[in-house]
Amino acid sequence: MDTRILIKECQSLQKAGHEVVYIVPNAEDAEHFGVKIKGVTSIAKNRLKRMMNTTSLVFEEALRQDADVYHFHDPELMPIGLKLKGKGKKVIYDVHEDLPEQVLSKQWIPTPFRKSVAYGAKSFERYASKRFDAVVTATPYINERFKTYNPNTVTIHNYPLLQELMKGMDSAETASPTENKQRSVVYLGGIYLLRGIKEMISSVEKVNEKLPVTFRLGGSFAPASLEDEVKKMSGWKYVNYLGFLNRQEVKEELSHADAGLVLLHPEPRFVVSYPIKLFEYMSAGLPVIASNFPLWEEIVSANECGICVDPLNIEEIAKAIQTILDNPEKAAEMGKNGRRAIEEKYNWEKESERLIELYERLS
Repeated sequence: MDTRILIKECQSLQKAGHEVVYIVPNAEDAEHFGVKIKGVTSIAKNRLKRMMNTTSLVFEEALRQDADVYHFHDPELMPIGLKLKGKGKKVIYDVHEDLPEQVLSKQWIPTPFRKSVAYGAKSFERYASKRFDAVVTATPYINERFKTYNPNTVTIHNYPLLQELMKGMDSAETASPTENKQRSVVYLGGIYLLRGIKEMISSVEKVNEKLPVTFRLGGSFAPASLEDEVKKMSGWKYVNYLGFLNRQEVKEELSHADAGLVLLHPEPRFVVSYPIKLFEYMSAGLPVIASNFPLWEEIVSANECGICVDPLNIEEIAKAIQTILDNPEKAAEMGKNGRRAIEEKYNWEKESERLIELYERLS
């Protein structure tokens, strides 16, 4: 049910008249939004064997489909993409993140080996990408590297769907928070140390020294042990943990919050990323409190839709939260500015046009 792959890309292609089959590990055969889901299941136990066995099963199913175009999203499927090219197929590699930078922060790879593994990953990406028919990248930064490998490289941002998260945009509750409304800030997404979970909890605790505010937290912890660790923090008493949320529940949560937090740590891969959470908060009409990376500051400042802070500075984060809560009219204006920017620039409907054009060029 990946939002970028199924709901945005597959569904947009299906609406444009293509027959779309989505091959997915450990899923049952089904149909969603006119897209056929074809599941493959690996019984291998450990990570390496499961990866190798699953990719083999994906390749076998891909051949059975005898498709005109193959579009894959996982770096471990690059060898499968090359095999399909060897059989005369057209292949697109969709790059969501900077793989070499991602490898450098993988906890399961022993630290002494990370640089050499990252170098090997980058070298193989260069070799494979030159042979694919096209490369799709999620950010301009990643695009710069892949353009040197393959001139048919297109950036298709993972911006939100225009209508998905706009519930409550015109309601009095959203536009003008009241004294009776329970004030809250929200973070919905993967919950990791590097995504600022401890700083968010500590900053909300700091704000509660002056005024009551709840931190509404949705998503899954990784690793699972992190949940027990953060629940021991003194600020956990101000957290309302919601667990994993479906898209409808995400919409509901965003419609009631006062601000959205996206406070990733200054890791190299994050600094140059376009975080979908930032744009989802804007789409829902929420003022954002975001990490002060130059790329993010450019978006937030240009659109006057929030406040950028040092994501490692609890005092600074707390001050930003308090500023939003103390100034509801200004906060509502920020929210409206963010929503306007989504409607004018940062939406999937515009991005999908480039995806469809790419397929038309390949067919």
